[in-house]
Amino acid sequence: MRKQHDPTEENRKLVSALTSFGITQKQISEQLNIDLKTLRKHYRKEIDTSIVRANAKVAESLFKLATQKMNVTAAIFWAKTRMG
Repeated sequence: MRKQHDPTEENRKLVSALTSFGITQKQISEQLNIDLKTLRKHYRKEIDTSIVRANAKVAESLFKLATQKMNVTAAIFWAKTRMG
């Protein structure tokens, strides 16, 4: 019988960071040396919310560049991707 996985705060932060960086769930489970099902069972919240937080952070930075720094490239990118 396998030892039951006990998620730590350190592992939660790691899963959150790796998910944000686009690392696959399979790769994350291998890094933690746990089964993919175990990863999903214990780290569902981190998996579901990390990419949204990362995208929001990048969008915030891009928005600041486009509006406050008058970065023309950032403004054009924003217009093309957000305004059609």
